[in-house]
Amino acid sequence: MFSNNPFEAAAKTMKDSAEKFNPAAAQEAFKPVMDHLKAWGDLAQKQAQAAQASMAETVESFKSVKEPQAAFEAMKASADNSIAIATKNLKDVTALGVAQFNSSVDALEKAHPAPEVFATVGKSLKTAASSMETALESAMKNGVAAVKKARNS
Repeated sequence: MFSNNPFEAAAKTMKDSAEKFNPAAAQEAFKPVMDHLKAWGDLAQKQAQAAQASMAETVESFKSVKEPQAAFEAMKASADNSIAIATKNLKDVTALGVAQFNSSVDALEKAHPAPEVFATVGKSLKTAASSMETALESAMKNGVAAVKKARNS
């Protein structure tokens, strides 16, 4: 008597699909994934370098401190610089994420059996991502303004 278990089903599917496998097409389909990973790696490296430069600048500024007020000013400058770097990093991460999301929506639309039907959904998804990016930018601006206001009071 024949019994079909999950392993047999998976093995049959793999065997049947092996004949249809096209390595060149698979590599081409995987290329956007690799491009996205490279973009994230490049961004992380750029942000790490900016953080290292900021830390080096802070250390240098503390070397010349001779009085408490100068130390306080150096700490304020370091905090301002840290906030600016964090804000820029968050903007860059958000922009990269939204750009990659939009390219994924474009790829999905292109591969969809009825791209003209999916186009409206794709446009809505992109609009939602753009709105999220705008809301995040607004929240960051408000946060930075609140920190500056608190520091100056």
